[in-house]
Amino acid sequence: MTEPLCLEQLPLRREAVIAAIDWASLSVPEARRLRELGFDEGVNVQVLHRATLGSGPIACRIGRMTVALRRHVAGAVHVVPQA
Repeated sequence: MTEPLCLEQLPLRREAVIAAIDWASLSVPEARRLRELGFDEGVNVQVLHRATLGSGPIACRIGRMTVALRRHVAGAVHVVPQA
């Protein structure tokens, strides 16, 4: 089995499954937004784009949606890359 990574470390266009989310590291509004967008254990996710600046947002696909996440929020999402 592949070791879990933070979503911000996942290679571009690589499919992964959310293994865990560190809800305690997120503010209440950030956690609420992730839940409303469908982020939960067992859900497929893919990183589509990273801002060229190191602290810029990350564009992710979850289901049929494309969403932008701040880097520290993406760091709280732990994923297992798919083969």
